[in-house]
Amino acid sequence: MDAAQARERWRAPQPLVACLRAFGARWASRETRFAYVLNAPSLLTLALLVGYPIGYSLWVSLHHYDLHRPRDFALVGLQNYVDILGDPQFWSALGVTSVFTVVAVTFIVVFGLLIALLLNRSFPGCRFVRAVVLIPWAMPPVVNGLMWQWIYDPKIGVLNAILRSLGVIDSYRGWLAQPLSALGGLIVAHTWNESGLAAIIFLGALQRIPTDLYDAGRVDGCRAWQLFSHITLPWLSQALMIVLILQTMLAVRVFDLIYVLTAGGPGTATTTVTWATFLTTFENLDFGHGSAYAYLVALLTLLLSVVYFHLLYQRGEFDA
Repeated sequence: MDAAQARERWRAPQPLVACLRAFGARWASRETRFAYVLNAPSLLTLALLVGYPIGYSLWVSLHHYDLHRPRDFALVGLQNYVDILGDPQFWSALGVTSVFTVVAVTFIVVFGLLIALLLNRSFPGCRFVRAVVLIPWAMPPVVNGLMWQWIYDPKIGVLNAILRSLGVIDSYRGWLAQPLSALGGLIVAHTWNESGLAAIIFLGALQRIPTDLYDAGRVDGCRAWQLFSHITLPWLSQALMIVLILQTMLAVRVFDLIYVLTAGGPGTATTTVTWATFLTTFENLDFGHGSAYAYLVALLTLLLSVVYFHLLYQRGEFDA
């Protein structure tokens, strides 16, 4: 094999060469260089405000860094991650996070879709109702938690008053003092806070469905359930995936609601991975393990987002 054949054999792939040439051509233009110069201050600011904390926290996660002994800053590599993965409390928190995420996201999708189907109909004041639906979502999570704390209050709570007046319970109960009801209370509060946004996303998708499809289905003798399963659901697949991605990310990283309502209790019944991260970092002052916890949460979120985006782009797109 001569030198020419060797160069031909090990030549870079044509798509890569084309991309490099296109990038070089764009960079060579005066407008591109001028644009980079103009954006340099903002890019530098983002690198300092975002990139530096992310990089520093990764560096800390590879060290033993406990504020009880601040001078003991020793490089331990991945030992912090190994300690966390071998800790039963981490797997308990991951189980609570999984249950909370699956149940809450399911409720949000179901209630959001039901609300969207109702709002898709024309009735007096429908525009006003569509605006009101967004009020729970516009409410800050801390305010939402304080409101539900008053609802669940064991002495003057509205929930106890309603259930007792209906004869469901005999006396007031501490809903947040029992493991199962505390986790259920968090799920209900989170569902109420996020269902409005899901409903608006579903409503936007419903209004893009051509009415001719429903007319043709009725002519063919399709019933309401058949119209929903064969027309509505396929057209809602893109919106459904968007809601699943957004709500799963929010549920995995929920913190404000837990901080206000249960503080991870009773016991560890509502201790999620994010709450365990908070306890490790700011209660135990163990910033090494706390940073490792935070990166495990980020990795979990990244894996879920990759799976969702893979499913989303497999579905393709509809032409309106």
